[in-house]
Amino acid sequence: MTRARRELVHLETTPYYHCICRCVRRAFLCGRDSYTGKHFGHRRVWVLERLKALEAVYAVEICAYAVMSNHYHLVVRLNQGQARDWSEEEVLKRWGRLFALPVLVSRYRAGEAGTEAEQVQARAMINQWRERLCDLSWFMRSLNEHLARRANEEDGCKGRFWEGRFKSQALLDEAAVLTCMSYVDLNPVRAGIADSPEESDFTSIQQRIAEYLKPMKTPLDTESLASHLRLVRMCSPADGNHPNGFSFTTQDYLELVDWAGRAIREDKRGAIPGELPPILERLNVDAVRFVAHVRRGGRDRHVAALGRVERLREAARQLQRRFFKGLGQARGMYLALG
Repeated sequence: MTRARRELVHLETTPYYHCICRCVRRAFLCGRDSYTGKHFGHRRVWVLERLKALEAVYAVEICAYAVMSNHYHLVVRLNQGQARDWSEEEVLKRWGRLFALPVLVSRYRAGEAGTEAEQVQARAMINQWRERLCDLSWFMRSLNEHLARRANEEDGCKGRFWEGRFKSQALLDEAAVLTCMSYVDLNPVRAGIADSPEESDFTSIQQRIAEYLKPMKTPLDTESLASHLRLVRMCSPADGNHPNGFSFTTQDYLELVDWAGRAIREDKRGAIPGELPPILERLNVDAVRFVAHVRRGGRDRHVAALGRVERLREAARQLQRRFFKGLGQARGMYLALG
């Protein structure tokens, strides 16, 4: 049964979420259409362009992304504290970039709201917009509606572009964030579209590699990146534990993705490279199950949350649910912390 989004997104539980959105009937509306022979690869650029515009408006930070031919993945962090710190003018400025301001609010902004009732109503609307600017559903709506309208205009048609509402998965601890980011970044490698992470176009891993190697004046073709987003920074050790930061560096992460990418190659099925990345040991993640999770891709039944068993149980209590699916998977992959 489909659950209301408020039962799936709870910022007191975690600000990190994995979002997936597919084109209608999983058609290749962002890739090559085998029926018409047309290629719609330019629409993948639209996704990054829109994300870049939205991250300048919403209190939403991008951790990882992968734009495929018929779907895309996002790992985001909802920064509620940032939105609460914004002044009323900042909220109005940001909201006004996407939506027209009502006359009442425009008058309030200009100091022309005459009565106290008008001022109270204007402030209530601004507070509502402040909440929406760190709301996952509003962020995804601003992304998906724009892309659907633009694609339909190009095709000269009406109707659905996306299969349905986006799927979201709560990431309850840093091990879950790490697993999900790796899964997202390795989508092109797993699909056989790219041989390595650095060749995976329209992914955050390609952007992170380019940015990491840029000081070394690497010959890596950074022009293949359609747009540079402001990705969540990785630093170690984090000032505080998840959900306020990562406890792994960019180098840690790049080594892990490279290792996992080599482990899921078709000619290496079931093989695990000899040396494990230290980050797996630090976070007590089972290497074999980690690679299996990344390799399986979308063939697993979707679970609403990912994390250690204790975090899944705690999140279920907070959301007044009996349990979350995936306890067995979590128990096997995320080993108990010593």
